[in-house]
Amino acid sequence: MSRSARSDSSMNDDTPRKRRSVAVDHFTTDRLTAERLREDHLADLVALHRDAEVSRYLGGVRTPEVTRAYLATNMAHWDQHGFGLWTLRTKDGAFAGRAGIRHILVDDVDEVEIAYAFKREFWGQGFASEIATALTDLGLSQLALPSLIGIVYVGNGASRRVLEKSNYQLERSTNRHGEDVVIYRIRQ
Repeated sequence: MSRSARSDSSMNDDTPRKRRSVAVDHFTTDRLTAERLREDHLADLVALHRDAEVSRYLGGVRTPEVTRAYLATNMAHWDQHGFGLWTLRTKDGAFAGRAGIRHILVDDVDEVEIAYAFKREFWGQGFASEIATALTDLGLSQLALPSLIGIVYVGNGASRRVLEKSNYQLERSTNRHGEDVVIYRIRQ
């Protein structure tokens, strides 16, 4: 595994590469600690999702009830797939945001995306690029996924640059939930 993400999990070497069983509950990057999403992260997620600027490219501000359902859905994803969303903290323990690798239907096709969202005070400091690199490494190397996508609102130039710096290639445009988005992809 590269320097970008160091995990506390181990591979099950008895399984074929495509079917490896990996549980990556916790990993670190140079400046962030990622921890598997849990119920006690609800308050941090509610605060993140209520910020209109943060939520502008996440489908809009979410109520606490919607965030609670989001948390339950993403915890179930972990149980089903062995990976999902992590909360992100700085080395001093401050909540910075969330990020993850998760299954998502795009135009009726099951894809696996990387996703990330940071509190505003962490914007413009390279945290998104750092976590995108780590998620890509985990997804392609440890989880042995054949490809990963990033879905970005057309107007979100910062996130598009993050994916491009992480070697994702622009694949196509589409519409999701009434919004114009672009799909970026990286393959094994």
